[in-house]
Amino acid sequence: MSALSSLPFTKMHGLGNDFVVLDGISRPFTLSREAMRLLTHRRYGVGCDQVLLIEPTAKKDVDFRYRIFNSDGSDAGHCGNGARCLAVFAYTHGLTNKRTLRLQIESGVIETRIEDSGEVSVDMGVPRFDPDEIPFIGGTNAIVEPLDLFGESVAITALSMGNPHAVQVVPNVSEAPVDSQGPFIETHVRFPRGVNAGYMQVLDRGHIRIRVWERGVGETMACGTGACAAVVTGIRRELLDRRVEVETNGGFLTIAWPADNASVIMRGPAETTFEGVWQPPA
Repeated sequence: MSALSSLPFTKMHGLGNDFVVLDGISRPFTLSREAMRLLTHRRYGVGCDQVLLIEPTAKKDVDFRYRIFNSDGSDAGHCGNGARCLAVFAYTHGLTNKRTLRLQIESGVIETRIEDSGEVSVDMGVPRFDPDEIPFIGGTNAIVEPLDLFGESVAITALSMGNPHAVQVVPNVSEAPVDSQGPFIETHVRFPRGVNAGYMQVLDRGHIRIRVWERGVGETMACGTGACAAVVTGIRRELLDRRVEVETNGGFLTIAWPADNASVIMRGPAETTFEGVWQPPA
């Protein structure tokens, strides 16, 4: 691995969910968790919600390994908005000439496709509801389960989209207690690896609004896996159709879940904002 005196990066975003994208193909390297925290800091570093790292993979049927790190340096496991950005990064930086990629993530393999419109579609995989796979201690696999919070019970749907989610249906997402409640759900003892706390408002059977408190980050402008988790929750609760427009604070995603045993398909934009070189701490 290279000793780093400087680190080229690309700043990208998906609906305002912003990333620092790093090329570990052309130049392998390692960063400590402390260096990662400084890189993501919005005053002392480049600033972002997550760091995306593209690396080689030993898997024969996979193009790249895709790793995601939260702003606190922890491993995010999966990030849908990031997957779209990584696909565009790999294509525009000449790491591949393929518009369809298979990417290795922590929980398996996902597929991305750059569409003629410039948007990117992502096969996000099949949702997982087994409490051991989320993980969710004491879960019963019910569609809606109670979660004790400050001596009161909130109704959540727990699932994994390659990372854990706890989704609530609320009457008005603008008034949802994202900032006050989200951090406590994120670190709840029943979620030993933490959890993303999602809040969903159903506008009609094909249109929802969401906000997500992401583990290791806080509330973001958009959360791709959170959008998928919300749509899956709405479909399981018989509130939504199989194709849904998801409105985030940063813009719109289209999410489709064709059948209960099928992958969730997400489609949305990926934008490059600027490139630069970062000086890691000595």
